[in-house]
Amino acid sequence: MDDNYGAILLKMGRKPLSVDETDSRYPDENEIVIKNAAVSINPVDAAMQGGYVVNMTVPGILGVDVAGEVVEVGSQVNRFSVGDRVMGHALRLATDDDRHAAFQNYTVLWPNMACTIPQNLSYEDASTMPLGISTAAAALFQDDMLGLEPPVLYPPTRDEWVIIAGSTGNVGSHGVRLAAAAGYKVLVTASTSSFDLARKLGATELVDYKSTTLPDTIAQKLSGKRIAGAFDASGQGSSIIAVAKAVAKCQGKKTVATVVDDYAGADVPPGVSINLVFAIAIRETEVSKRVWEDFLPDALATGKYFIPYPEARVFGNGLNRIQAAMDNEEKRETKAPAGKKAVVTLE
Repeated sequence: MDDNYGAILLKMGRKPLSVDETDSRYPDENEIVIKNAAVSINPVDAAMQGGYVVNMTVPGILGVDVAGEVVEVGSQVNRFSVGDRVMGHALRLATDDDRHAAFQNYTVLWPNMACTIPQNLSYEDASTMPLGISTAAAALFQDDMLGLEPPVLYPPTRDEWVIIAGSTGNVGSHGVRLAAAAGYKVLVTASTSSFDLARKLGATELVDYKSTTLPDTIAQKLSGKRIAGAFDASGQGSSIIAVAKAVAKCQGKKTVATVVDDYAGADVPPGVSINLVFAIAIRETEVSKRVWEDFLPDALATGKYFIPYPEARVFGNGLNRIQAAMDNEEKRETKAPAGKKAVVTLE
């Protein structure tokens, strides 16, 4: 194994990240080590750098989304072999352990939060997917969220509906795909220009998210039908409340899973619960196995999982490009266009 370098956060709020040599990475018996080929940028990376995530020891290494080649396998791991092409959800946010961070040459992954990828899926596009998949999986399948049945290659047809807002964003698009792969009918909110994409992802019914009568429009489309809950992946408080009001008017489970808690509690209709999603929650539950182990490898290999989306927008090569990519994503006027996600290659 070559020397390991990382993009290191020396102090909370400090920019830029410092690229320097760090410890070599070795797996515990239930872990794998990958040589990173590509990493993608998420809002949580900037939040951790800015000190908004409390369990972050500094100096430390950031990064969640990663894809690369397996170079070492723990003695108790049988799902992976040296040389496998993989993508994975790096768990630095959960473990406070730099071994589990993405922004370095070598990353240690938990095998239940990673999967092999086919040759026709590039490392760049694969690196855009892990956190979005884990977040959507937590929202849809965790018992304390919607508690849906798991995704499978050949899903049964279910009579229940799932409402998904922010359906063509990074997280929401995975929500649509996973809910459809679990056999549920999916009603989404999206811009009218994204309706065709939403259908390709698996949406059955579509509603313009700009509708001034959004709750009533959703409720009308679902009249006489039963819902299994809703997932708001938009990150907008106004959308969360609109979806909650729609859920209140529907028959079925009155739970909204959401990626943010920026809404007025007084506006939540009686009887509706809004639950905040944490992607890392699946790491110690059956959800990680059902999604990352049982479903994704075969779904990607057979093309059952619509890919690649979002597509990689490669910002540059090398650890020294990560800070610039993070800064660029924070600037609204230069953010990646819809369907794109900033990626840095590490070759």
